[in-house]
Amino acid sequence: MLKVISFGEALVDLLSNNISEQHHHGPETFTKFSGGAPANVAAAVARLGGDAYFCGMLGVDMFGDFIAHSLAQEGVNLDLLRRTKEAKTGLAFVSLDANRERSFEFYRHPSADMLFKPEDFSKHCFDGAGLFHFCSNTLTTQGLHDATLAGLQRAKKAQWLVSFDVNLRLNLWSDISQAVANIWQCFEYAQLVKMSLEELDFVANGSGHTSTIEKIMATGVQLIMITDGAKPLSYFSVDNSAQITPPEVQMIDATAAGDAFVGGLLYILSKQNLTPSNLGQWLASQTQLEAGMRFASACGAHAVRLEGAISSLPKREDIQL
Repeated sequence: MLKVISFGEALVDLLSNNISEQHHHGPETFTKFSGGAPANVAAAVARLGGDAYFCGMLGVDMFGDFIAHSLAQEGVNLDLLRRTKEAKTGLAFVSLDANRERSFEFYRHPSADMLFKPEDFSKHCFDGAGLFHFCSNTLTTQGLHDATLAGLQRAKKAQWLVSFDVNLRLNLWSDISQAVANIWQCFEYAQLVKMSLEELDFVANGSGHTSTIEKIMATGVQLIMITDGAKPLSYFSVDNSAQITPPEVQMIDATAAGDAFVGGLLYILSKQNLTPSNLGQWLASQTQLEAGMRFASACGAHAVRLEGAISSLPKREDIQL
């Protein structure tokens, strides 16, 4: 089994206990959960039994302690975690509407995760073989963007498999035109890309979906996954493209559904010891690829049935296929 490093932000999700304002007259209350997409992915891999590392920066504060403790409890290796006194751990207030869909308000001006620098990657970070996963939130400021690229360059040099979940949060970008350019730049380093249908619209930037997917594949990406909530998931590889309908479940909270999906897929790939050199063979097998997609989909479906991020992620025995 290969190690999986998930790089980026870890923050505290303060999840609203009130579903949509119109039904509630009392004060809005929030429950504290450990969150941040890359941290959730690390926990997702660890919960399934994978060798998961979280790489990022937390503040030396009670929220940083809370996240570090939550990740360690799930079995995530924290050797690559950095701590700083220069900024506080980030917070995200998460409100749910009547359909239980989320909206975010971030407090990070700057937060500790934004202070991660290229030299904060450990010297031995990319020793051996492994998978490196990241999202677009580490492309939002120049310093973080430089750190992300440094990590991607080292992962490429070490011949690691690179996974990119676009996971776009528009309100984190001061210049939205920069987002498109930065995301496209990162496609050139990734073999695996996950996007929601809305994110595909965004990166297409006025072009059609089919031509955009072809253009992304032309950068060297070998597998593109397009999710659309409870609707069928589409995936595209050089040899195969198909759709998979996720399991039908009662949705309680959409938080971390995508992270559970990604964690499920990375767990499967790490278990198969896949690298950029042998990924093509795995993708060429429709049976293996579809089994991987179904497993990842089942992980995502499990997460929406429960509240919170890490607390909603499945363990191996929860996924019966």
